[in-house]
Amino acid sequence: MTAWIDRPPITAAMLNPALIAAILATAADGYRKESDRAMPWPMAFIIVPLVLHRGTRQALPTSVRTHLATWTSRNPLLRAGFPPRAQGLVEPVREGVRFGLTHGALTLEGNALRGRTRRPKGFQMPDELADILRRASFVGRWLAKIDNTATVFAVLGVTP
Repeated sequence: MTAWIDRPPITAAMLNPALIAAILATAADGYRKESDRAMPWPMAFIIVPLVLHRGTRQALPTSVRTHLATWTSRNPLLRAGFPPRAQGLVEPVREGVRFGLTHGALTLEGNALRGRTRRPKGFQMPDELADILRRASFVGRWLAKIDNTATVFAVLGVTP
């Protein structure tokens, strides 16, 4: 793990554990709303690269009825770039999960995560942050439609 002082400022801002914990808590909450189940924790390694990468986030479908395999076949360049992006985010995702568990944004139930999202009263969220969290909720709901976590990993070309 690289010390904060040694991280480039943009990397420290976009990959900070609090942001990643907020993304995961929002996604886990969306997953639960769609399926009435907690989100399998390995999904954390899928959700973050889907929503933090602006091009991928903007290309996500607008409906949870669009199957992941259909979406990936329509977006071959995004699908091709996903494995290295996901691999590069493994450590920040781990930090974000630890941060979320430590600060109560995430709770672990067996092998699954539950999210607890709270926004301070009067907090005006910057547009990009609002978009990231809105799409995280969508991705949580979208991935809840797929019964097998291994299917998600296989379609995106990564392994848990």
